[in-house]
Amino acid sequence: MIMSYTFSCRHGDNGCCVHCSPLEPYDEEYLKTQNMKHLSFHSYLRKMTAGVAKGKFLLLENISCRIKEGCAGHLPWPKGICSKCQPSAITLNRQTYRHVDNIMFENSELVERFLNYWRITGHQRIGFLYGRYETHPDIPLGIRAIVAAIYEPPQESSRDHVKLLPDEKQDIVNELARCLGLSCVGWIFTDLLTEDMQTGTVKYVRNIKSHFLSAQECIMAGYFQNLHPNPCRYASNGYFGSKFVTVCVTGDEKCQVHMEGYSVSNQCMALVKDDCLVPTKDVPELGFVRESSDKQYVPDVYYKEKDSYGNEVSKLARPLPVEYLLLDVPASTPLTPMNTFTSIKDITKFPVENRLIDGHIQDFDSLCKYLRQFTPSQFYESVSDFHLLLYIATMDMLPMKDSMAPLLEAIQVNDKQAVVEWSKSDVWATLEQLISNTSDSAVSGHVGNGFASAQTESWTCIHCTFMNNSDRQSCDICRLPRDIN
Repeated sequence: MIMSYTFSCRHGDNGCCVHCSPLEPYDEEYLKTQNMKHLSFHSYLRKMTAGVAKGKFLLLENISCRIKEGCAGHLPWPKGICSKCQPSAITLNRQTYRHVDNIMFENSELVERFLNYWRITGHQRIGFLYGRYETHPDIPLGIRAIVAAIYEPPQESSRDHVKLLPDEKQDIVNELARCLGLSCVGWIFTDLLTEDMQTGTVKYVRNIKSHFLSAQECIMAGYFQNLHPNPCRYASNGYFGSKFVTVCVTGDEKCQVHMEGYSVSNQCMALVKDDCLVPTKDVPELGFVRESSDKQYVPDVYYKEKDSYGNEVSKLARPLPVEYLLLDVPASTPLTPMNTFTSIKDITKFPVENRLIDGHIQDFDSLCKYLRQFTPSQFYESVSDFHLLLYIATMDMLPMKDSMAPLLEAIQVNDKQAVVEWSKSDVWATLEQLISNTSDSAVSGHVGNGFASAQTESWTCIHCTFMNNSDRQSCDICRLPRDIN
């Protein structure tokens, strides 16, 4: 924060006193005036390392719910256990800090493209958020997750459920994102039920009277966060918590589509990691901590709530309100759109992966139809699409993944000239030849430098009125002959 002098100061320009020294980022009074519910993680670290010791003895320990291994003083569980290897009981507390303070999608088109599946089918959808972390300018020592692309993994879905399927391309997706300067920062899912088709409203189902995230969703969020731990030099194992976020697209109090962002606490991550937390059968807002069995020892887990007299009482977490595990993270889009991947208006987007519905399937024909929309000078714009790059990296007919590194690096730094130079490579020339030899593609002149410089004369079919951009003697749509006379 900027230091400012007050009337109480009695020192020169090079001095500082308690009256003009900047506030600490964890100052409680300041946080109240800014209406901040949570400290940023680095503000929390600053608070823990304040004082004379300067954090010399600070050690952040990850919670473990498992019996410590290597104890030779007794028989293995369930025949024996001692106080040294027995995990301590856990009292759930609302976490005062969060690892990410804001989720920002680069533009609204990202979300609309993701929601397009639900608008067409009425089925729910899951996607992984790829982006980067940046400093949050409005929160002291805060971190913002900026989303640049949404990858949709293989999944089965209906109006009421989504089931993720094994993904053979996950490693390729992560490698592609890494070459573009991106990483997986979170996941997004829909919970949308149409209320009125005419007005476009949706049902308001998630609120304080029902639930914000269900126990199953909290467990899934904890599972993903455990897969993406946060590096921290103060932790005994080098990792503490996670910056992985959860976004739910649902209806608000005005029955409009909106996004809600969350993460789960470190305590929730520990319960999920050690398989101690399960959902209840009929009540989505309640979780349940397993009981110890012959195969697994589970420590006692408690949470505190106030009784009718206002006194705090501890309750065994069977069942457990999942609000104790949640941290809300605001999600939004900026007033001025950002674009890691260049977008052109009035261009039909390349299909999103793993959408098995008519007109949205990624194949060679859809690649041809997509590319034919661009002029020779728009080669950079044509390949600046995350879903297109993933498709050409995983094509069976022409493996291009190993030769795409210069292209991805050029897109990352927005070097259009380098992208054009890559278009002259042998591998892209081979793809152009395959496209030009495809009779149904009718892509005008994919020869050298991405696209041909000369455009063929367009003509209108007298049978279906389709505007053809090729020199073929039959219409691309109805296949009826062209009337030359």
